[in-house]
Amino acid sequence: MGKTSDLTAVQKTIIDTLHKEGKTQKVIAKEAGCSQSSVSKHINRQAKGQKKCGRKKCTSSRDNRTLQRIVTTNPFKNVGEIHKEWTAAGVSASRTTTRRLMKDMGFRCRIPCVKPLLNKKQRKKRLAWAKDKKDWTDAEWSKVMFSDESKFCISFGNQGPRVWRKSGEAQNPRCMRSSVKFPPSVMVWGAMSSAGVGPLCFLRSRVNAAVYQEVLEHFMLPAADQLYGDADFTFQQDLAPAHSAKTTSTWFKDHGIPVLDWPANSPDLNPIENLWGIVKRRMQYARPNNAEELKTTIRATWALITPEQCHRLIESMPRRITAVIEAKGGPTKY
Repeated sequence: MGKTSDLTAVQKTIIDTLHKEGKTQKVIAKEAGCSQSSVSKHINRQAKGQKKCGRKKCTSSRDNRTLQRIVTTNPFKNVGEIHKEWTAAGVSASRTTTRRLMKDMGFRCRIPCVKPLLNKKQRKKRLAWAKDKKDWTDAEWSKVMFSDESKFCISFGNQGPRVWRKSGEAQNPRCMRSSVKFPPSVMVWGAMSSAGVGPLCFLRSRVNAAVYQEVLEHFMLPAADQLYGDADFTFQQDLAPAHSAKTTSTWFKDHGIPVLDWPANSPDLNPIENLWGIVKRRMQYARPNNAEELKTTIRATWALITPEQCHRLIESMPRRITAVIEAKGGPTKY
């Protein structure tokens, strides 16, 4: 006895006729000259083409288009606000129906990506910088020590409003929040290269030029010895006021350390930003009770960063530069 795909047209007709007459599958199989499983599969396959039963949909295609337009226009509204605006347009539907239809349309409630707010001048400089560095090799990038400050809070729960977006829309400007400079706060300074990470510095006061030069003296130089030994390296920093101060520039000249030119407002080009993200994700379930416990948790998590992770992040520099060029100086997914 053959498979369902081997049934002849005559056998299929016999099965359909006897099934309508209410015969059992055992009897049908005997009359059609095939296996009972073949009869069962054929009947089930035919049944799939039948119309579905159930309640009639309470919304029309036009109503659904209205809902999609509301969500697309106001992606930062919550379900209650979207439902209120939709019903105000004359649609009779429950809040549960609103949420279900939004899900059916492909919308998901997600935390919006935060990207720097770039003006035309900054975009132009980012593009020029990327074009200048597009031919740099991994070996050249491995000679760069990347640095940055990052703010750590005892609670990581407050992540701001969410956004309704579809798959693949994470980098859509409509679904993103713009970031600005952080207010003065206690931050952590760190450095990394393709060889690993350096020691952390916990900043107790506002970072001015004098404080920053102390950080360089007591933390950056030891990090350079740890990561590069006697080999030459180039130091990377952003354009924060303390970093670009004349006295800081003089400090670098006096110590014979070259500084990599860097475009303003470009955290997406700095791989250490991804490293901070790794640390914070690993700490998301930690519940330190005070600042000292928070510092201990940060140190322990930072110590778990491997040279392999750092090397992979440094290897991403050519891709970051390509992304900036393709975005014409605009923000990228990094």
